[in-house]
Amino acid sequence: MNLTISTWNINSVRLRIEQVQRFLKERRPDVLCLQETKCPNDKFPLKELQSFGYPFVVHMGQKGYNGVAILSRFPFSETSVMEMCGRQDARHITVTLAPQAKAASGVVIHNFYVPAGGDIPDPDVNEKFRHKLQFMEELRAWGGRAKPTATPAILVGDLNVAPLEHDVWSHKQLLDVVSHTPVETAALEELRQEAGWTDAMRHLRPEPEKIYSWWSYRSPDWAAADKGRRLDHIWVSDDIKNAVRSIDVTRETRGWERPSDHVPVTAVLEL
Repeated sequence: MNLTISTWNINSVRLRIEQVQRFLKERRPDVLCLQETKCPNDKFPLKELQSFGYPFVVHMGQKGYNGVAILSRFPFSETSVMEMCGRQDARHITVTLAPQAKAASGVVIHNFYVPAGGDIPDPDVNEKFRHKLQFMEELRAWGGRAKPTATPAILVGDLNVAPLEHDVWSHKQLLDVVSHTPVETAALEELRQEAGWTDAMRHLRPEPEKIYSWWSYRSPDWAAADKGRRLDHIWVSDDIKNAVRSIDVTRETRGWERPSDHVPVTAVLEL
């Protein structure tokens, strides 16, 4: 059985629900994980999203910012959330696929939205950056893969870090820019390696290929400038890394009307 999973920072699910519908219609993933839904739970467009052919939906949100959701063709046997840094700020949600998912039954899917960190890469003067580093330290302590025999798992989301040299348009120019500073990239890679996760994108498409999933709104012509960063990730537990058959970035969504500054990343696993 193939399991297709997509992750997308949608930057307001209500504002861009037609884009969600279009993407689902064109790509038909089995599971879509959204970040930055910017929607309180009582305003979440649950029925509309379910009408797109995804009857199983879980979400955790708040007004105006943050928020995560998972849409699925398959039911869940379990769902849960984690509070990070002592805050209830809707940055994580997880599900376990139920037996109806057949070969993917029991696979755990974690959806994270890591804090962006503001503009100044100094935790002493920038509380947002301090929060980001604390979040990443707690994420590292959690790990997500406590035992080698743990259930196969997939971790996706806007991790707000471009960890490798060719995950940004200019490694040298962005070393002092939040999302590519050495303290962030080291923290993310240490978390990934220590806990037993494989970066699915770089597993199939290693460096030096340049790969981006985000382009700033500040660029007057994002496509021509192409000054992107790979902030959106799909990781798989090491025990299923060889099940990854393909992974790609749906770059064209960045050119849709009123787009998110992020684009979907989609992986296909043969489980």
